[in-house]
Amino acid sequence: MKISKEVKIFGGILVVFLGAYLIPFSDPVVRRSGMEALLMLQEYARQHVLLCLVPAFFIAGAIAVFISQASVIKYLGAQAKKVVAYGVASVSGAILAVCSCTVLPLFAGIYKRGAGLGPAIAFLYSGPAINILAIILTARILGVAFGLARAIGAVLFSVVIGLVMHLLFRREEQEKSQAAMAMPEEVEVRPLWKTAVYVAIMIAILVFANWGKPGSIEIHTTSGDTIVATRAGETGSSLLYKPIGGDDVLSIEKLQVENVSYALSVYTSVYHAHFYIAGAFLIVLLVLLRLWFTGPEVKEWGGSSWSYAKLILPYLFGGVLIAGFLLGRPGHLALIPADWISRSVGGNSWLANGVASIAGAFMYFATLTEIPILQGLQGAGMGDGPALALLLAGPALSFPNMLVIRKVLGTKKTLAYIILVCIAATLTGKLFGAIIGT
Repeated sequence: MKISKEVKIFGGILVVFLGAYLIPFSDPVVRRSGMEALLMLQEYARQHVLLCLVPAFFIAGAIAVFISQASVIKYLGAQAKKVVAYGVASVSGAILAVCSCTVLPLFAGIYKRGAGLGPAIAFLYSGPAINILAIILTARILGVAFGLARAIGAVLFSVVIGLVMHLLFRREEQEKSQAAMAMPEEVEVRPLWKTAVYVAIMIAILVFANWGKPGSIEIHTTSGDTIVATRAGETGSSLLYKPIGGDDVLSIEKLQVENVSYALSVYTSVYHAHFYIAGAFLIVLLVLLRLWFTGPEVKEWGGSSWSYAKLILPYLFGGVLIAGFLLGRPGHLALIPADWISRSVGGNSWLANGVASIAGAFMYFATLTEIPILQGLQGAGMGDGPALALLLAGPALSFPNMLVIRKVLGTKKTLAYIILVCIAATLTGKLFGAIIGT
């Protein structure tokens, strides 16, 4: 039975009233949790909205307006070749390397444009999970075994979960496919390569504008010692560094350094110029917009982008507030004590792996933050199997992410997706823990 609009409004008013009436705001824990919710929302707004979500909304709007439904169905539709559809979906997600929230407008765009449920889900999972930089850093900081297990698990998950979702809802997928085939064929107003170039430039802006700051470096001295440190700068003939966990900024003579990993690092060089690179792509985008698109098309593009913003932002912001109130920011206490989780994920039992995957699914991880969080949990006694389970479930899901997926797919499909991710992460974590013996 469909709930009427007035009932929904009444329900919202009732929830707000009961919260204001019953929540003990004078309690120190509740007050701290409320502050954590606001601080997490502020952190999210500062770090993700302008440079992550806004470009993603424009990309989603461009997909909806400029890419024909026939093109999407051809490569990602339910009737497309499985190898092509899932290959395109997983590779596209890996190239973007975005967080679980930034991928949502892009997922909504391709799904509403005619992509099959399976390929769309593969794209939804692969965007935040198959993050090349995150996998490299995982191998470097947590060990090669973790890096390989995360890479293999994430690639397999994106395809397997997509295929299972397709099988679970194949009847609805068939109806959707038949309805799409019955629609009149759209007339291409410009060559497909022009639209592809335009969307690729927007993706480049998204990627370079959010190029992550290098976190730590390894300094190899002539004595054979390796110092893992956070870069502090350089003066004259000396390198300044601050050892992780230390307080003092130290120096080391350049002549005593055999290799400094950041000195000629392409990644670090790109980081220093990433805003200039993104700005150059933006100028090219504006020029092509002027040359290739008409005024009405640009207006339609803006309207489509705004519709995605209206669809997604309220649920994201609400989800971030709730997640912040319950779990807090990394390293900060909120309503649910962090040690509850750390005490539940020791060893390699089924319960430990299940708790790790479920906790990871509900927590919010900004891109790359899962690695230092995991280091802290391992220091508190977390087993290697549960650690991998959290790595596979956490970046791909979050409570804000779940709310938006439900808005796009509905409750049944969203629950199925969450359960599949948690089951797959639990099984992989259990297997990994058994193999490496912890």
